[in-house]
Amino acid sequence: MAEKYSVLEGAEPFYFEGNEIGILVSHGFTGSTQSMRPLGEAYAKEGYTVCGPRLKGHGTHHEEMETTTYQDWIHSVEEGYQWLKERCSTIFVTGLSMGGTLTLYMAEKYPEIKGIIPINAAIEIPDMAAAANLEDVRFLDAIGSDIKNPDVKELAYEKTPVKSLGEITVLMSRVKADLGKITCPALIFVSKEDHVVPPSNSQDIYNSIKSGAKELVTMENSYHVATLDNDQELIIQRTLQFLQRALETSSFQG
Repeated sequence: MAEKYSVLEGAEPFYFEGNEIGILVSHGFTGSTQSMRPLGEAYAKEGYTVCGPRLKGHGTHHEEMETTTYQDWIHSVEEGYQWLKERCSTIFVTGLSMGGTLTLYMAEKYPEIKGIIPINAAIEIPDMAAAANLEDVRFLDAIGSDIKNPDVKELAYEKTPVKSLGEITVLMSRVKADLGKITCPALIFVSKEDHVVPPSNSQDIYNSIKSGAKELVTMENSYHVATLDNDQELIIQRTLQFLQRALETSSFQG
């Protein structure tokens, strides 16, 4: 079946071939790869192999998103993971918002993942769960572009399909239930002020995962889409330090 909608400019998936350490980079719900590209480019510049998949139904039109399921979004990320596995011996995963949820999912399912960097990750959003039960409504106004910096805009949908709210709610509850399976090093970023995902989500993630090495970093100067906001450089620098530390620790262990 021919795709009805073409991919928006700036929402294309991105791939950077580098060394044998791979980083899987996932964007969020109703968003696009545009929100994660600056991070992907920064990690590629340091020599890492980077993959930023476009989640199915994203970066095109909200009517296409309406036809996709949370399993489709998992599949999009797993395809990126396979691409990295063919090229890399060690893989880290990072993601924003629902991309953070998918990051946690991957760590739950693939214990060989070396470390994770969830950014304003979502495991429970009561407002979304409530909205998912609305009847006779197909689309709600957008949740995208929650950014403190007035000069930056996120490439995201202007409408959110109610059906998709039901899908992300199921994904979040599944991931939340299995957080105890996560044991790899984790660097968790949370914005002090976030109008989409309650910041308490990140504290709950921190408390629930079983990782020996875990850290919660509060971002004082960004809203939800922190990867495009004032703390972008902080995320990049701290992530690069985290990667280096995780790699050094594992090399000592032989």
